[in-house]
Amino acid sequence: MTQHGNELMRSKYEAAVPVYYYKPTHKDCQTLKEQWIRAKYERKEFSEPGKNFTYEEGTRDGMLMKRGRDNGQFLSRRFVLSEREGTLKYFTKYDAKEPKAVIKVDTINATFQPEKIGNPNSLQITFLKDYSTRNIFVFHDNGKEIVDWFNTIRAVQLHYLKVAFPGATDAELVPKLTRNFLKEGYMEKTGPRQTEGFKKRWFTLDQRRLMYFKVPLDAFAKGEAFLGNKDHGYSASPGLPAGTHCNGNWQHGITIKTPERSFLFTCETESDQQDWLKHFNDVMNAVMSPQDYTMCNVHFYVSMKCT
Repeated sequence: MTQHGNELMRSKYEAAVPVYYYKPTHKDCQTLKEQWIRAKYERKEFSEPGKNFTYEEGTRDGMLMKRGRDNGQFLSRRFVLSEREGTLKYFTKYDAKEPKAVIKVDTINATFQPEKIGNPNSLQITFLKDYSTRNIFVFHDNGKEIVDWFNTIRAVQLHYLKVAFPGATDAELVPKLTRNFLKEGYMEKTGPRQTEGFKKRWFTLDQRRLMYFKVPLDAFAKGEAFLGNKDHGYSASPGLPAGTHCNGNWQHGITIKTPERSFLFTCETESDQQDWLKHFNDVMNAVMSPQDYTMCNVHFYVSMKCT
């Protein structure tokens, strides 16, 4: 590398990286970065153009440790990913005839969550079930195995999108694959009548969806809000409306206004408040895509169930 420089080394060891393969940045977890380095330099996966990748075999079948929805225990479960069916299934027993769940790949997001789950090789798989957000938390003892699952999901998703949008380019489709959450953390919130007490909840901002959970490892979101464009009646501002009875421990308020209602939150520190506001306003200032409008229609049915 000293003799030839980064660009020449990259042209050799990254000569044939698939477009769906996730290239980690300095912000990503250790497992993603380590397996990227091993794939390039140790296994030389991307040095030969035309090579067949394990991620493109059209199916993946194996065991992952999955967190139980109710008891919180991690148990071994069989997962089957199928490009032909466009689904991810999991079974409570290896030889079970019927899956416990069938998840459509076009609704899946997968993101590494080592700190939240408590294992360096862990994924949070998020999908829509009956118009509600469902979380599955899994891990594998082997870092390569979990990263291979992650990139195979991305490969299957890209195949699905190419079929669904035959005129779209890779540059247009790749951003629609798995994504990291914009921000997560605790805030306090009150209910829709704004007379209930403020309660501490875990919040996740995923593109234009703001979801909240009682605890970080909840299987289902307790509520969701869609954050549209500022020109459509959405706004986020510091502080709470005059007369708001704030009985919580945190005093740094945020008010989000949507065409349907207002949401009131409080943050522990001013810096946390400002960081949330920056992310909210960045989302609301962004131009809405056709997919965003579809999401908005879905949330028309579900966003007001927030409690």
